[in-house]
Amino acid sequence: MCGIAGIIRWDGRQVREDEIRAMCGVIAHRGPDDEGVYVGDGVAIGMRRLSIIDLDNGFQPISNEDGTIWIVFNGEIYNYRELRRDLEKHGHVFRTASDTETIVHLYEDLGPRCVDRLRGMFAFAIWDTRKRQVLLARDRLGIKPLYYCERDGELLFSSELKPILQIQNVERTLDWESVGHLFATLATPSTRSIVKGVSKLEPARIAVASQGRSIRVERYWDVDFEPNEHATEDELVEQLRERLAESVTLHQVSDVPVGAFLSGGLDSSAIVAMMSRPDGRPLKTFSIGFAEASHDELPYARQVAAKFGTDHYDLVLRPDVVQIVEDLTWYLDEPFGDTSAIPTYMVSKLAAEHVKVVLSGDGGDELFAGYDKYLVEGRERRHDHLPAAIRKTAGTIGALMPHGMRGKRFLRHLALEGPKRYLDASTMFHADEMTSLFQPEARAQIAAHDPWSDALSDWREPGGDWLAAAQYNDINRYLPLDILTKVDRMTMAHSIEARPPLLDHKLVEFAATVPARFRLKDGTTKYIFKKAMRGILPDSIIDRQKHGFAVPLAKWFRGELAGFSRDILLSGTCRNRGIFNMKTVERLFELNARGRELDLQLWTMLSFELWCRRFLDGSTVSDVAPQRVRQTMRRLSPAIFATAVR
Repeated sequence: MCGIAGIIRWDGRQVREDEIRAMCGVIAHRGPDDEGVYVGDGVAIGMRRLSIIDLDNGFQPISNEDGTIWIVFNGEIYNYRELRRDLEKHGHVFRTASDTETIVHLYEDLGPRCVDRLRGMFAFAIWDTRKRQVLLARDRLGIKPLYYCERDGELLFSSELKPILQIQNVERTLDWESVGHLFATLATPSTRSIVKGVSKLEPARIAVASQGRSIRVERYWDVDFEPNEHATEDELVEQLRERLAESVTLHQVSDVPVGAFLSGGLDSSAIVAMMSRPDGRPLKTFSIGFAEASHDELPYARQVAAKFGTDHYDLVLRPDVVQIVEDLTWYLDEPFGDTSAIPTYMVSKLAAEHVKVVLSGDGGDELFAGYDKYLVEGRERRHDHLPAAIRKTAGTIGALMPHGMRGKRFLRHLALEGPKRYLDASTMFHADEMTSLFQPEARAQIAAHDPWSDALSDWREPGGDWLAAAQYNDINRYLPLDILTKVDRMTMAHSIEARPPLLDHKLVEFAATVPARFRLKDGTTKYIFKKAMRGILPDSIIDRQKHGFAVPLAKWFRGELAGFSRDILLSGTCRNRGIFNMKTVERLFELNARGRELDLQLWTMLSFELWCRRFLDGSTVSDVAPQRVRQTMRRLSPAIFATAVR
């Protein structure tokens, strides 16, 4: 696991070493063990290393035998030993035992199609000195991030947005399409960042750029929902168990200790069950809980830990998180509305005290239909039989009702059908709500873009399988933009690597062959996965109601966070920015204080304003958080955490 960065100037203009080292410096948290750079004719690539495999020799950048091909790589390739054996048979000579070097030699043989042979999570850049060509690549599910920026004969790339902002004259201007997407969906879009002109490479994409030709992006993999109607339910269960066990084994390849996040939910518990070995050293597991019983899952996590004899660590999170909010702003890298980033940050901090690698249960809900919203959509599809005139009337009445009035959202939602209804259910601020939230100039910029246009254009229901269409949307959007972004940034903030075995692409491909009736059955979400875990996990874990990594933030906004958040969002600085309508901001605070659950709205606004202060208002983007955060965590530990249990 590393952080990577690069500068390529196609006209051969010199790249100074201090430029690439400045880019690497602001992502030192991604790789505290080492820094390496390669500087050539009009090019510089660099990396920060978190040593996981081949600790003594796996330094980067690394080249092929004659130094004509160079790579910087972030991630892990789980089948690298198998690939290495094949490459050695074809005459390739290795200098290290790292997975990184395998990619270099694979590129020599296959060029950009080398990605087809890789099994793992990755974002990398390969500089081919002979062709003066760069290859950028990102893994199939988007576990590892990659940003890039083309401007004035120059290509910049990096693992995060911050390094690109280190380069002189990169304009820090808001991308309004991304702003609108953020307030609708909690995250910025698949292809754009919050900064105008800085793009994201989407999952399962490669990008090739060379002198005289702009960057060309190509998709190299996709998941196809094609149900296997020949296999029986029991056969699918057995195949699922075998594939999960194989993936978990692969994801434990490491030269450093590996632990696991354990929430007490089905997915993380399944991973822990597959990792546990009765005759081996106890697995270290990590959980976080809350003082509020309605949000606390620690009893379930402790139950699973006891069953499998893990060396378990957990913490109870208190609402005094004000002093880490600015650090979250730095590490999240872009404004981010998912409040579960807070406990993810804290459990990562806990894990980092004991291990360098953790396995997580991310991806299970998208693969096997675990979200309650799938049940809701199934019920609401019955409304499609209502006459169009009735649904239209309901929508008209809903539109006329004042904001905040009960029933407004339901009536407007009832008027929609198919994918528009499904996506509407996941929308935080709707178009009419943004009209009141933003000042006229900002509103006009945002209104020019539909945050769901790409999702609607990609919506397909193969064979009438609406569930496959919904899952495909979530695998391609919600998963990489929200879940995986959160886990990557929050684990990397504490210099640990998170690996999600459920997102092994071969397991994903298998999950897409499970017929819809076995994914969602008789009101049971994740039916086939639950059956596969029956007899392995306690029934109380399998059958309990889905909880999610929820945070009691709405309550905190009525208490300990109220003063801080109001001071930020109702400040002169925020007012003078000219983006938010202060009357609407005040009204949202009042509604939340009266009991409306508006934590996501308030948190997204707070995250956005703090990001603007940190990255737009200053003349430089310098890294002060990593030094401060260690002092902050030591100082705040008694206040933030109520208990620490081993």
